[in-house]
Amino acid sequence: MRVKHIINLHKGSTFPFILVLMFIYDNFTAGPWVYLSLHGTYGILWLAKDQIFPDKQWDKEIPLLLALVGFLVLSLYWIAPFILISGQSTPSWPLMSSAVTLNIIGTFLHFSSDAQKYYTLKYRRGLITEGFFARCRNTNYLGEILIYTSFAILPMHWLPFVILAGFIIVIFIPNMFKKDRSLARYLDFESYKRNSGLLVPKLFVVGLKASQGSSH
Repeated sequence: MRVKHIINLHKGSTFPFILVLMFIYDNFTAGPWVYLSLHGTYGILWLAKDQIFPDKQWDKEIPLLLALVGFLVLSLYWIAPFILISGQSTPSWPLMSSAVTLNIIGTFLHFSSDAQKYYTLKYRRGLITEGFFARCRNTNYLGEILIYTSFAILPMHWLPFVILAGFIIVIFIPNMFKKDRSLARYLDFESYKRNSGLLVPKLFVVGLKASQGSSH
């Protein structure tokens, strides 16, 4: 079984899972509907992304037991909707508006940068120093963090933030440093590194004038 199959199964199950929670707890207030729209739609978009511009790192074969463990780990993200829907608290309209804003910005950064990376590397290997990667070396991770932050703030509980922080520390950050080590083989990487942030964009610097084309 490939890693992508577990991820896709979880992403695709998110919409019905949240909807079932809403029926179980008879909670059809604005908060759960907004959460369903944000997280459920993200799962659908992820499945579309995997068909149009898939990420090759998820093609790795893994044993069934490890796949089951991976699904359980990903299911930690479902704690946020459970807390929101099963609880009595209702997010305010400004909070829901903030969640929608974060989600839209995050979705734009995440999917657009992944599309740029996929199609650039499809036709030209090398270091990508323009577009979404001109000022930030991990725009896709930045977008994903914003997306999951939008999910975490709606339940108004500390636990979703702890879970998100765990994923960032254990998965996102190590992958970012691993990517930097891989890109270091390119001659222009040090110059590119000075002009771009690992996660937070460096907006006020003199960038590279030419894109030589990574294996991001």
